[in-house]
Amino acid sequence: MVEMYEGLLTTRAIRRFTDEPVSDDDIEAILRVAQQAPSGGNIQPWQFVVATDPELRAELGALYWACYQRYEAALLPTVGPHRSTADEASWTRTLAASRHLADHFGEVPVVVAVCMPDISLTLHDSEGDLDIGALAASVFPAVQNLILAARSVGLGAALTTVFRIRHDEVRDALGIPTNQQVVALIPIGHPVGRFGIARRRPVESVTHWNRWGQRR
Repeated sequence: MVEMYEGLLTTRAIRRFTDEPVSDDDIEAILRVAQQAPSGGNIQPWQFVVATDPELRAELGALYWACYQRYEAALLPTVGPHRSTADEASWTRTLAASRHLADHFGEVPVVVAVCMPDISLTLHDSEGDLDIGALAASVFPAVQNLILAARSVGLGAALTTVFRIRHDEVRDALGIPTNQQVVALIPIGHPVGRFGIARRRPVESVTHWNRWGQRR
C-alpha cells in the first residue's frame, strides 16, 4: 500500500496500460473504497458497472474512439499559444496519451462505468427554487476514491467523459436503464510508465484568502 500523502500527490491520469490481467478481487477492493466516499445527505447515488468481457470492451472501445475523434477535431482549433515551451511540451504529451487511450480503449483490462439516477435535486418552496447543486457533485468523490484506491494497489486509472458524445449508445451497450446517466468511464489496468507528480499550476495562483483576489 502507498502512503496516503504520496499517493494523493502521485495519482496522475494513466492512459497507457499493459495487457496484464486485473483480478476481480482487486476491483472489488477498489470499489469498496469508492463506496465509502462522502455524498450530500449520505444519499450514495452511484452505481458501478464493471466491464471485463472482451467483446463488450471492444464495443466500448469503438464508441470511445468515435467520440474522441469528434472531440479532438473540435478541440484543437481552440488551443491557443502556450505560455512556455514547458507548457507546450506538457500539452503535447497529454495529447499523445489521450490519442493512445482512444486507439486502445477496448484493450484496457477493466472499464468501470459510474452511473447516477437521472433526476434533479432542485427543491421548491414558497420563495421559488432551492438550488443545492447537481447530483454529480455527490458522485465524483466516489470516482476519486476509486482512482486513488487503484493507485494504492499499483493500478492506473483515468477519469474519462468524452464518451458522453454517444452516451445513449454506451448506456445501451452496458444494459443500463434509461433512468440512469453514465457520468464517467474509468479504464483500469497495470500502467505503462510510472506514477508521479503531474504538472500543475502553483497552488498559490489559484488560492484566494477570505475574499477573491486576496493572496498571501
